[in-house]
Amino acid sequence: MANSEEISNKRETRQVEINQNSPEILTNPIYTPAFLREQIGKLMRVEFLIGTNNLVDRIGILQDVGASYILLRSFENDSLVYCDIYSIKFITISTTGIYGSMPNNNRYPSYY
Repeated sequence: MANSEEISNKRETRQVEINQNSPEILTNPIYTPAFLREQIGKLMRVEFLIGTNNLVDRIGILQDVGASYILLRSFENDSLVYCDIYSIKFITISTTGIYGSMPNNNRYPSYY
């Protein structure tokens, strides 16, 4: 039996293999899962509709996408969050890759 240190250092690779026999929803970017697969590795904020009027969000790095789920790597504790793709309402994808960064407003030097 492996000790707990060996288990904690081992990470699983969960990415779904895409090939010619894969369903179209995973290969054609007009479908949400295929579009999101192109965003793997990016920082994003994902908002979910819970019930009829309750939005909750999760922020993390997109790790993997399947036909009905996404995996986000959480910032808070480096855990994987398995998310139902059908309850997603909005996704904000970072173009800078840095959460909370502001555009550089000092593009032009100030002369006094």
